[in-house]
Amino acid sequence: MATKCEIGREVPAILEYIPYRKTDGTRARDEPMHGYFAGHGYAVVRVDMRGGSGGESDGLLKDEYLKQEQDDALEVIEWIANQSWCDGNIGMMGKSWGGFNSLQVAARRPKALKAIITVGFTDDRYNNDIHYKGGCLLNDNFWWGRYYVSYQLRPIDPPHIVGDGWRDKWMERLENMPLWMAQWMEHQTRDDYWKHGSVCENYQDIEIPVFALDGWEDSYTNTVLSLMEGLSVPRKGIIGPWAHVYPHDGVPGPAMGFLQEAVKWWDHWLKGIDNDVMEGPMVNVWVEESMEPSVKKPISKGYWVGLEAWPDAKAVQTNVYQLTHGKLIENRSEQQEQVLLKTPPLNHGLLSGEWMGAGVLGGESPADQRLDDGMAMVFETDILENALEIVGYPKFEVELMSDKPHAMLFAQLSDVAPDGAVTRVSYGVMNLTHLNGHDRVDPLTPGEKVKAFVQLDCCGHQFKAGHRLRLSLATTFWPMFWPMPEDATLTLNLETATLSLPTFHGQQVVGPNMNAESAPLTPITTLQEGRVDRSISYDILTDTWTCITDGGVGGVFGEGIYRFDDIDVTVEHNLKRELTLTNADPLSAQYTIYQKMKIGREGWWIDADITVTKTSDQENFQIVAKWPSKKMINRSSIRNGIKKLNVTACK
Repeated sequence: MATKCEIGREVPAILEYIPYRKTDGTRARDEPMHGYFAGHGYAVVRVDMRGGSGGESDGLLKDEYLKQEQDDALEVIEWIANQSWCDGNIGMMGKSWGGFNSLQVAARRPKALKAIITVGFTDDRYNNDIHYKGGCLLNDNFWWGRYYVSYQLRPIDPPHIVGDGWRDKWMERLENMPLWMAQWMEHQTRDDYWKHGSVCENYQDIEIPVFALDGWEDSYTNTVLSLMEGLSVPRKGIIGPWAHVYPHDGVPGPAMGFLQEAVKWWDHWLKGIDNDVMEGPMVNVWVEESMEPSVKKPISKGYWVGLEAWPDAKAVQTNVYQLTHGKLIENRSEQQEQVLLKTPPLNHGLLSGEWMGAGVLGGESPADQRLDDGMAMVFETDILENALEIVGYPKFEVELMSDKPHAMLFAQLSDVAPDGAVTRVSYGVMNLTHLNGHDRVDPLTPGEKVKAFVQLDCCGHQFKAGHRLRLSLATTFWPMFWPMPEDATLTLNLETATLSLPTFHGQQVVGPNMNAESAPLTPITTLQEGRVDRSISYDILTDTWTCITDGGVGGVFGEGIYRFDDIDVTVEHNLKRELTLTNADPLSAQYTIYQKMKIGREGWWIDADITVTKTSDQENFQIVAKWPSKKMINRSSIRNGIKKLNVTACK
């Protein structure tokens, strides 16, 4: 889809290249944005990549971020540059997948591509994406793989795209569709599979200006600063309070005038206009103030600060706390003993919220952490006499021993209010067999000392005077991460234990434009409002927990049932996630997803029901998938040197 701002005039072009179907997928989100750019003198081109989302291009999308995807993008860019309405200057942008591939395509250096904007992105596909974190398996790996299979089940629209051959093309796709999450679980260390498409492998491959944005409620904020540090091109970064949404749709608020800032970026780098887009700090960061913990977070209280570079040694300095029994202190005066960190009840992390906030208010943010911290080992400062600001990456380090060859270490930084309420600020995990690098597995030798660490997520937070800082440690974090196959007890040497905090000593700034604007919205009729229900239940007799996220109307994004009026296509996507676990047995973990994907119009309806379940034993993962296909899939691979993966897909 190309939108020309002025017929007969050569103008710069902006490309968005995604697999989400341009006519009935993320159109409602993207069309007002691109209409805004068109109104400011740009041709806008949205391209459905090869086979995407059962999409509107031929072929089968076999995986994320393949070389074929990049090769196709290079052809698209060359085609755009040669059109009579394009002046040969092209920008590329996107959020999530589109943000990822904007960076990846920039690294391929197409001549006509002059600048990019990337939102909600990663530069490291292994350690900062939806599959693994700290070498531990995210349960969102399973959810995202299942979610995208439902997208792939959508057929191509007969009258608008492909004609009478739609059913044959659809069935061919169904019979050859891979089970995505199984592919990702076959690569459980940072091998060449993950290095492909990770621009952190060589930042110097990118030679054009980069504008990078994300928000604290999203899961990709680590990569804004790492990108600023790694690149050597003109660059700007913004970290706001938002979830995995474009900043002009910013939730939690306040939203940002992203489209105005984007136009300034394009004007400077595509039209050569001398404006102030490169003035001010390299990175604007939203520092959140202490707030009551709540699973509902419509507004973030805070203010903007500026970083002239990253690292910014002048504005951000390291403050090191040492650990004693139950205390975080700045100067240790006595010798410390070793302490045992035993596996807590496996439901530690029950109130963690979502790994990725999607902008659906209610249940995505972590709840009051007092319950989870009651199952962890906790260390606290004394009451703060003065407010304390941090911007950057906290880090926990310790010398320890394990009684098992495989173990996880979890660390969390929280803000404790005078009334005892606990708000999570940042957290991190480390698979302790990955201490020498995520590209290898070095099982622990029981009883042997190792130097361990946990890198916590990037954060910007102000701890108020009268509050306390809290560090919580544990060896499990469910339901966010799949549990280790057996419980492990860690012996921590407190003499070596430290928590490093990036304390901020810079200045507040005005920040970016905060007046959100947009072009007219896509004509849509909402047939039923969306909702997302979340619940936790406990079976006292079996000591079993069940966590349910039920997007009974609209899936986990809560978009409801809606119709694109101009093409008369109705979309309904419902999804229910159910995770169960018995505290006494890590091998009892089970994750089942139920989905319905319904799309069409009178005389043409597709209604697909999908069920997928994941379990594990001591040696294997098992995935059983059911969707409209006749093909059986069986796979196996090694997990961290001990677990194999057996996958079955059936009708």
